[in-house]
Amino acid sequence: MQEKKSFSERLLLFTEMVLTRRRAKRRIQKEIQRAKNPIVDWIEAFLWAAGVVLLLNQYLFQAYQIPSGSMIDTLLIGDRIFVNKLIYGPELLPGFIKLPSPIKPQRNEVIIFENPSYISRGPLFDVVQRVLYMITFSLVDIDRDEQGNPKPHFLIKRAVGMAGDTLRMEKGEMKILFPGETQWVEERQYIKQNGMEHPINRLMDVTAYPALYAAGYAMAYSDLGLEVPSSLVQKMQALRSLQYVDYLAREQARLEVLRSAFPQDQRYGALANQYTMGWYVPEGRIFPMGDNRDNSRDARYFGPVRLQKVLGKGAFKYWPLSRIGIIR
Repeated sequence: MQEKKSFSERLLLFTEMVLTRRRAKRRIQKEIQRAKNPIVDWIEAFLWAAGVVLLLNQYLFQAYQIPSGSMIDTLLIGDRIFVNKLIYGPELLPGFIKLPSPIKPQRNEVIIFENPSYISRGPLFDVVQRVLYMITFSLVDIDRDEQGNPKPHFLIKRAVGMAGDTLRMEKGEMKILFPGETQWVEERQYIKQNGMEHPINRLMDVTAYPALYAAGYAMAYSDLGLEVPSSLVQKMQALRSLQYVDYLAREQARLEVLRSAFPQDQRYGALANQYTMGWYVPEGRIFPMGDNRDNSRDARYFGPVRLQKVLGKGAFKYWPLSRIGIIR
């Protein structure tokens, strides 16, 4: 008759059995690993690392490279930065379904958003381009124009106008009418009073505005098929030495002449009024502008941007090493 084993003996046998099975399983795994093709092993490691990078870029912090001088001196051409994607709610997938967030962009923050004037090559291309851009930390960008330059799919600007604001330009300087107020406030004065640190740069010589207006009037004469007066031609000579001009002011001058020539055409009147009355920012939108005002294509050209198109907040400059620091 078999002797009945005690509880401790049964526990010991069970433990030995579990350990034996574990050792056998590990031995099998080692044999499989030893037999695996080194190239396959390398590919698996690469895909795992790429997946981690993609998740970090998509939901937490994404790397971007600054392509233009629209944010000088805050951000310079070639600066590489990290953008906080979590703060305003990340996209569930690149280009699709933006997740909600209780935090909204605040005035004066540096934000990144989808360019409203960007012409997409299709959703599949957009997803592939954004995935490659993210997993290579902005080193690979396949979305380029005929000259090989990166297309401005995303823009990095400063949140200047908020919902309820009205903004207008006077000789390249921004004035803001805040909700419920009757007095326009100069942007530079507002920045100084609130202790903000960022600069507003102008590349155009403000003494050249008479020549710029003359150029706008001359363009209107040409549009009307009329000979440009010699007085305007003489005034325009000052523009030849300028590399950057205030194109909005020139267009405003052109529209003033066309509106006078065709008072019955509401189109010219509506366009001209936008420059004199300013841009109103509706609820759910924001008015981003570059710090480098004479070299920035921003909301002055394409209008206020929907908050759903704001992808993140500029957080940190990490390259070049001499410019490492927080973005303000």
